[in-house]
Amino acid sequence: MARMPFSPSPYIQRPVLSRREWLRLTAAGVVGFSASGWIERLATAAAGIPQRHRSCILLWMNGGPSQMDTFDLKPGHQNGGPFKEIATAAPGVRISEHLPRFARHMDRAVIVRSMSTKEGDHGQGAFLMRTGYRPQGPVDYPSIGALVAKELGNEMSELPSFVSIAPYRFFNPQAYGSGFLGPQYAPLIVGEMGIQTPGQGQNNYEQDLKVQDLETSREVTFDQATARIDLLRSLDRDFVGMHPGVAPLSHQTAYDRAVRLMRSSAAKAFNLDEEPAVLRDAYGRNQFGQGCLLARRLVERGVPFVEVSLGGAGAEVFAWDTHAQNFETVKLLSETLDPAWGTLMTDLRARGLLDSTLIVWMGEFGRTPKINPQKGRDHFPNAWSTVLAGGSIKGGRVVGKTSPDGNTVVERPVSAPDFLATICLALGIDYLKQNDSNVGRPIRIAEKSAKPIQEILA
Repeated sequence: MARMPFSPSPYIQRPVLSRREWLRLTAAGVVGFSASGWIERLATAAAGIPQRHRSCILLWMNGGPSQMDTFDLKPGHQNGGPFKEIATAAPGVRISEHLPRFARHMDRAVIVRSMSTKEGDHGQGAFLMRTGYRPQGPVDYPSIGALVAKELGNEMSELPSFVSIAPYRFFNPQAYGSGFLGPQYAPLIVGEMGIQTPGQGQNNYEQDLKVQDLETSREVTFDQATARIDLLRSLDRDFVGMHPGVAPLSHQTAYDRAVRLMRSSAAKAFNLDEEPAVLRDAYGRNQFGQGCLLARRLVERGVPFVEVSLGGAGAEVFAWDTHAQNFETVKLLSETLDPAWGTLMTDLRARGLLDSTLIVWMGEFGRTPKINPQKGRDHFPNAWSTVLAGGSIKGGRVVGKTSPDGNTVVERPVSAPDFLATICLALGIDYLKQNDSNVGRPIRIAEKSAKPIQEILA
């Protein structure tokens, strides 16, 4: 099966490439400098690198993206809308015309067109898709990021094992937390207050994507800061000893993690100024684009789970919550999503990281096939789409099928637990593993009834 070339970029610095990959770049005419003397050294270095730990980047689409205008178009049907389909790197697989850069990487991606879930509320839908369980009863279920952090994280790492970039947690904060796994697996949140709507200016994304207060005041010496930290730790230990509980432990854990990061060189991962300007331009000079670049820098340094949210708060739209003017909004959002996602795939691919990095694209549900009087689409959990790319995914295919009008799943329905189990297996995690919960009984990572999509896993 022929594959479309993925058009590697000329701006990747010091990539870890095999001889074949480097020759591929050079032959494509995209390398802007002489390769003399580089090929053998790069190939030798790549051969000596041990197998990388697996990582996951979740591209979370706040509000629920329209499958009908992204990955499951219905051209010619009255529900289809005005968008056209384009060919991709996978023969026979066609997607929205507004996602051309991602289309070049379809050979490494799988579209799941048969998601079928039961929650049409933003908060409950987000909880279901991010934990694999419906938000009911006293169990405090952990999010997928916390689960991956527990299974793949390294307690000795200077960087946190779970980083959440620009989350919008208003509807259900519990969907983003570590639940009964405890505060040590809670996310480091970056840029939460910097929510912006695509097309409405740059805002302060440069500042929002930095970890605040990593440096001590200039008036405080290193020895003074160390003495203060040691004193606070002593007080914390005494307090937690006398007042055991989640809240005191959470405070102590968060403080210890902050101090570790402050004192490490790993904090440089958040310094996007180290990247070439042309690469930053390619990702997109906006919060989501730079968030995807930050995600690459973090997984490159061994962080197992990073999520980047494409969301916003405008006068008429909560990101992908397109109850009105759906087509104008989806086009605008796609113009932010596509450069970032496409460049992320190219960047990971050229650096030899795509095989060890799973990329998940999803929101809390889909949108109605029927177009409402406001030219919008409403909440629709019955039949919608998600995407898996990179990692151990067998790309270039589609899972499931919806009816010609898009209203029902007619082949291979996939539930939220099915999807979570698939992600776990793609990352080498046993989805039936049990963890002790806050109610005193073990809870499986995914429900026992989950049926992972085995056919797309290498």
